[in-house]
Amino acid sequence: MTDHMFFKDEGYEFAARCAIGAVAYRLAEAGEVTSTAARITDGDPDSWFDEWVAVGDRLLKEAHHSEREGDLVTARYKYLRAATYMGTGFFYVLGTKDPSRGLPTWRHHREAIDHAFRLWPTPVEKVQIPYEKTHLHGYFMSGGEGVRPLVILTNGSDGTVNDMLSMGGMDALERGYHVLIYDGPGQGYALYEQHMAFRGDWEAVVTPVVDWALARGDVQADAIALSGVSQAGYWVPRAAAFEHRLAAIIVDPGVVDVMSTWKDKLPPQLWGLFESGDDATFDTFFTQATSANPGLAAMVAKRMEPYLTNSMAAVLHEQSSWDVKSVASQITCPALITSPDDEQFWPGQSQALFDLLPMKQKVLVSFPASEGTNWHCEPMGLQVRNERVYDWLATVMPRPPA
Repeated sequence: MTDHMFFKDEGYEFAARCAIGAVAYRLAEAGEVTSTAARITDGDPDSWFDEWVAVGDRLLKEAHHSEREGDLVTARYKYLRAATYMGTGFFYVLGTKDPSRGLPTWRHHREAIDHAFRLWPTPVEKVQIPYEKTHLHGYFMSGGEGVRPLVILTNGSDGTVNDMLSMGGMDALERGYHVLIYDGPGQGYALYEQHMAFRGDWEAVVTPVVDWALARGDVQADAIALSGVSQAGYWVPRAAAFEHRLAAIIVDPGVVDVMSTWKDKLPPQLWGLFESGDDATFDTFFTQATSANPGLAAMVAKRMEPYLTNSMAAVLHEQSSWDVKSVASQITCPALITSPDDEQFWPGQSQALFDLLPMKQKVLVSFPASEGTNWHCEPMGLQVRNERVYDWLATVMPRPPA
């Protein structure tokens, strides 16, 4: 794996790389990222949270001032950077001495995004999508007037709206696509305000989203692409196996077996204890094994949070059925699957998903370390990633009108 540039802790390093990658879309500033990273104690969740959030709070105040002064472009980009940094700091709040700061910080992060979208140069609607007995919350971003193709962006297990902007949102808008960013169960608003947990049958989420999009009247019915990043590398192909109104899917990276990311990292003895069915003992030993490392404990708490449980055994039982092998043959639309070098979470599964898909219009796109596009979701190669995604999409789905 590539040498680390910022931190020895792999989670901290990955998050710092993500922040650097956001610079390409003016969602971060290189100097702000590197100077903040330099002040953080490696592996210390309190240091991580305090430093990132302090920068985010400062920028949020400056953005408000800029907006009052009528400097709206400056305000918009300061709001976006504030949201990025608060979201980055928020990731490890559960491992800090005061996890209760989490919800207020997330709300400030989302407030900054909402302010930025109010100042967006093209129309952005805050939307509510009917879902079961409630609604999913999101943002519809117009690519221009009239009926246009739509790209629906699906986040992973812990991403933010800002992540969706850099992982396809801004590039889609620039090319004239409408964009829909939504929070599904266990994500963003659905998790923190509505207390909805992850679910594996993501078709139950995507079909209402597609229904809503088609009812608008400005979405081209034969030109809806569904894109998913990180853990959505499972959710998107799962949904596409049942929702056949999709014209294309983009999967970054491919995920066939979600639970493998835990199984591969747990000591064999601990995994054997889980398989024995003694959940209480497994949870006790798992907690003991992770609590000695504050950074690891914070990461584990974050990964468990969207399942609304404190039991890792319960998480693993939920994930045990999250496997696309049994339904992959039902996917019919064209598919692009990314395959970055040094994939940390689901190595080899992009190729495995590619091999499972039955259609001819499928492509596996490599992102090598030699180009600087490696690691999970290409954190420092997003422009390259998005160029390849949208160049391919134009070959399998109608282009937006000029």
